[in-house]
Amino acid sequence: MEFKLVPMNKNHIQDILEISKLSFHTPWSKESFINELNNTFAHYVVATVDNKPIGYGGMWIIIDEGHITNIAIHPNFRGQRLGTKILEEMINVCKGKNAQAMTLEVRKSNLVAQKLYSSFGFKEEGIRKQYYEDNKEDCIIMWNRDI
Repeated sequence: MEFKLVPMNKNHIQDILEISKLSFHTPWSKESFINELNNTFAHYVVATVDNKPIGYGGMWIIIDEGHITNIAIHPNFRGQRLGTKILEEMINVCKGKNAQAMTLEVRKSNLVAQKLYSSFGFKEEGIRKQYYEDNKEDCIIMWNRDI
């Protein structure tokens, strides 16, 4: 499979919405993604095949920290290391913007995502009890303070 990593644009939104709905208990709205296009802190990477989005990752870079907001891969394309490639690119964007650290929240039950983040040096540094509204699941706060 040949894919490209490109910055998110408005033409990607509909496909990203579908990926978000297939990936998250509480997917983002169309307005949320449109707002991210106009957010100077936001940086989104989209994996495409034949110009069709099959995955994406988003983050905010504020001063010297990157905060990952979401990474999702369409179910038909999971298991092909796309999450790894997207996260690598997000780290490169942070480095290019002189960020020194990255952080994120991940569901306690999402062991696949935790393994991905750990493989890039992210470490658990805290827990937010009952963080997720849909089922009151805890989230794990992870940091990589040396990107």
